Amino acid sequence: MRDMLVAVLLVAALGCGENVTPASSYPPGERNPPPGHDPYQAIPAGALACTPNLDEQIDSTELSVALGASAWYLVSPAGAQRNVNLSGSSESGQQTWDWGTDLAEDQLAQLSPHALSGRWYAAHFPKGQFAVAFDAAGTLESVSSQDEEGLWLHGLASTESDPPEGRTLLVYDSPILVLRYPVVKGSAWSWTGRVRNGVLRGFPWAQIDRYDVKVDAVGRLILPDLDFSQVFRVRTTVTATPVMGAPVVQRQTSFMAECFGEIARATSEVGEARDEFTVASEVRRLGL
Repeated sequence: MRDMLVAVLLVAALGCGENVTPASSYPPGERNPPPGHDPYQAIPAGALACTPNLDEQIDSTELSVALGASAWYLVSPAGAQRNVNLSGSSESGQQTWDWGTDLAEDQLAQLSPHALSGRWYAAHFPKGQFAVAFDAAGTLESVSSQDEEGLWLHGLASTESDPPEGRTLLVYDSPILVLRYPVVKGSAWSWTGRVRNGVLRGFPWAQIDRYDVKVDAVGRLILPDLDFSQVFRVRTTVTATPVMGAPVVQRQTSFMAECFGEIARATSEVGEARDEFTVASEVRRLGL
């Protein structure tokens, strides 16, 4: 008897009584709601701040800096070398870099651009717009600005004013163009910046840095958590000539995507002579 009562109630609830029109008889989108409450109204989906158009170039508007926004990167352990393939392969006529292997030893680093206000070094960079961690450990910060021409590096500073290893403050006499807009295959440039009266880990310092940058490939990049159909390979060679000692050369290959910015990078060992280096001192990949 109890089972029959449940069945009767269920039939009634489904609207199958003689005097109730079954819900299925209403045309889609035109079902009458029960009395007493208005139909649910969803909030219209807002437009994305940036939508990739995959037009084989990255404009300044497609790499806007969002202060306070965070990104997570999988980073190879400090001091550990990592084999890398920078040349990629050709798949269906498209250059592809497969960096999708999930490595248990990778560590997570959170990077977030922030305003200079409140930083101990802010007064030394009057034209700087934002800062972000330069190293994955967050002990150094790079100070930069952005305009329609590109992304400019103004210098470096230790995150803390007086860390145990000593203060660092390296201010270029004029900023270095590290990324030129639009980012497009075939673009290349060189830029030189000079540091005078700087401080490196508590010691007086001066040096000249030369940046040689080229965008030499477009293709697909596969990461552990993401798959990008169009990225730009940007190669940067930095030659630092200190006031004392021999020049130091280091290379970096970055992969840039519309609206995301740098999604992966490999940094060579110091003294690497080849663009196509196969052993990296650090690898970063956007992901979790």
